[in-house]
Amino acid sequence: MRARAAGLVLGFAADRLLGDPARHHPVAIFGQAAGTVERAVWADDRPTGVAYTAVLVGGTGVTGLAVDRLTREHPLVRTFATAVTTWAVLGGRSLGREAALVHGHLDRGDLPAAREQLTHLVGRDPSRLDAGEISRATVESVAENTSDAVVAPLLAGAVGGIGGLVAYRAANTLDAMVGHRSARHLRFGWASARLDDLLNLAPARLSALLGAALAPLVGGRPGDAFSAWTRDAHRHPSPNAGPVEASFAGALGIRLGGTNVYGDRVEHRAEMGDGRPARPDDIQRAVRLADAVGLASTLVSAGIAARPSRARRRAR
Repeated sequence: MRARAAGLVLGFAADRLLGDPARHHPVAIFGQAAGTVERAVWADDRPTGVAYTAVLVGGTGVTGLAVDRLTREHPLVRTFATAVTTWAVLGGRSLGREAALVHGHLDRGDLPAAREQLTHLVGRDPSRLDAGEISRATVESVAENTSDAVVAPLLAGAVGGIGGLVAYRAANTLDAMVGHRSARHLRFGWASARLDDLLNLAPARLSALLGAALAPLVGGRPGDAFSAWTRDAHRHPSPNAGPVEASFAGALGIRLGGTNVYGDRVEHRAEMGDGRPARPDDIQRAVRLADAVGLASTLVSAGIAARPSRARRRAR
């Protein structure tokens, strides 16, 4: 258990220092394989999508569990394997870098470049967004993806070891690929979307809790973040993005939400937080808060992982 905890901490540190692997990223390789399988088995119904999700997520998780079992008697090897896997599935450094690039373009007044850079973070149409709307979209992405790409995999690793890390990332990747409500994936992607929602229930609320508690680091007040969370989160169409985005809005003293355009689809989302509209400098503050949430969630996850199991306690 201590090897698992140490691996999570080392993997988080590797992500902060190195970012994503430059070549042959395991998540990208999984995504390519999942895309190939989808093209081969796709059908416009839920049962096929359930089987697709179960095989890919279950197969990935079983492989991770096998590695955990094989390294059970070799704590140094298990620590190393957990650290490498954690590094591969986390995305905190890359998230912060993409947000910083958006901020840099805005700081120079280059709206076309900022709009183009924003497409690396969000799926909405940025072509008509001004600096304030680009800032809002970036802060929302930082908040949501801090939960999805940092807090959630760490918690999954704390509970399930290497198997938990890779199974969570597989489920999250499938949600990004087929979980959105397009005509092709409305039924086929249902299982992937619902599984991702389920796996992120606890991480999203831990992210919101940590974001509120750490609000003073960005000049905010925990009470404002808690208030925005409890008052506004349920208005968001996502059960998990809502708490995190609302907490970040309250912590930063800004308003998030509004009208988003996705191709030919327009969504009018309720506003969260009761502060001023987002500005470019709020991107940097959001990244600082996200970094603090990531570090705090690493400590929480390591603490969970280091606790001895019931079987081990009985053996003592």
